[in-house]
Amino acid sequence: MFLSHSFFIKDNQAELLLHAHKYDFHIRFFHELSEFVDAVERDHGDSLYLIDLDALYNMQSDMHAKRKTLLLGELLQRLPADHRYVYLQSVRQGSRFILQQRLVDSNCLAFAEKPIANDVLVDKLFNLFVQQKRADLVRVAMLGAPPGWDEAALLAQRMEILYHTDPQTLHLRVKESQPDIVLITDVEFERTEAVVRVLKRNIEADPVREIILLQRGTDPALARRALDSGFDAQFDMDDPDLLARRLLNRADKIRISRDLIGKDRATGLLNKVGLQQKAQALICRAALEGKPLCLGVIDIDKFKTINDTWGHYFGDIVIKRLSLTLAARLEEGDLLSRFGGEEFVVVFWDCTLEQGWRRLDAMRAAFGANPFEVAPGDVRHFSFSGGLAAYPAYRSENELFLRADAMLYEAKEGGRNQIRPLPQRIAQTG
Repeated sequence: MFLSHSFFIKDNQAELLLHAHKYDFHIRFFHELSEFVDAVERDHGDSLYLIDLDALYNMQSDMHAKRKTLLLGELLQRLPADHRYVYLQSVRQGSRFILQQRLVDSNCLAFAEKPIANDVLVDKLFNLFVQQKRADLVRVAMLGAPPGWDEAALLAQRMEILYHTDPQTLHLRVKESQPDIVLITDVEFERTEAVVRVLKRNIEADPVREIILLQRGTDPALARRALDSGFDAQFDMDDPDLLARRLLNRADKIRISRDLIGKDRATGLLNKVGLQQKAQALICRAALEGKPLCLGVIDIDKFKTINDTWGHYFGDIVIKRLSLTLAARLEEGDLLSRFGGEEFVVVFWDCTLEQGWRRLDAMRAAFGANPFEVAPGDVRHFSFSGGLAAYPAYRSENELFLRADAMLYEAKEGGRNQIRPLPQRIAQTG
């Protein structure tokens, strides 16, 4: 939803709509603040809200004479407070720090200077859209007594706490659950000072994982010993609410670090490294809980022809729209990766081979229904082929991938735009 009274976007509204259409974005333009506010309040979808700051001053006919006297802060107060906004401002506006401060204090998701090219704006909006998706779960393993924080509130912020009581088996719990943060109380550290060294010296230790000492009271000597032993940080645990806030901030930084290492910059999906780490952890969890998994390998059909005919820029559009189509159909616990180029991998949690076939085939049909306007009036549809393998029939991430990749080859050889193995083969072998 875009509130704008005159176009500072380069070059015009029609061009912006054309670029947005390539990503399957739908933009609604508003020329009155009151209408924009009503639409935002009624919207319960997955939308971004853009505001041209100049429109705040000029598009308020319902305010009559008052509109010329209201300050920016008063204008911003008219926006629904339970949403976040992308603000477009001029270079002159962007040079004023007080104005920037006012924006970031007023539900600002991001701001940008105009003029900005349409293709650049749409690409930035795509990145924001990906970032607005549900944050990755951050798992915390804690050795010691709970500090009395609000666990439900932490879980609502996508932080899961796993408690452990035995320092001599903590390394096994860490290997099993693969937490992002390990918390160890000062009492447990004093009982077994080697505990952090055991975690750190394992050659398979996650370099992004943080091990934090939780300390009651002030004991600088103990804190120094802990840091020398290998702890990454020391937090005060006397105030549970403050501790929770510090951990949530830490979790955000860990997500950013993991994104840099394990996510594809173009789509926001897991890359090959990120998928391998998470898939291995998911297989361990499936073994512990006795759950099935299904891994699918996806490849866009005739992608080289797409690039050669309409250019690599258009090929990137096809890849990004496929990523949106797949991501929209994931369920809790699933994984999705851009494995490389036009190849994607999806892992369905608690899913048999037959169920995986139905889910991946539904994704195939949804992508095939996407219209791509390659030129004015020229609409094309594209497809992908896929191969599947299931755990526990194939027990490692590598075995699952190789089997699914072999099935993908069968799908390509069988005419493309299909998922293998076919349902009748699944029934025969099931």
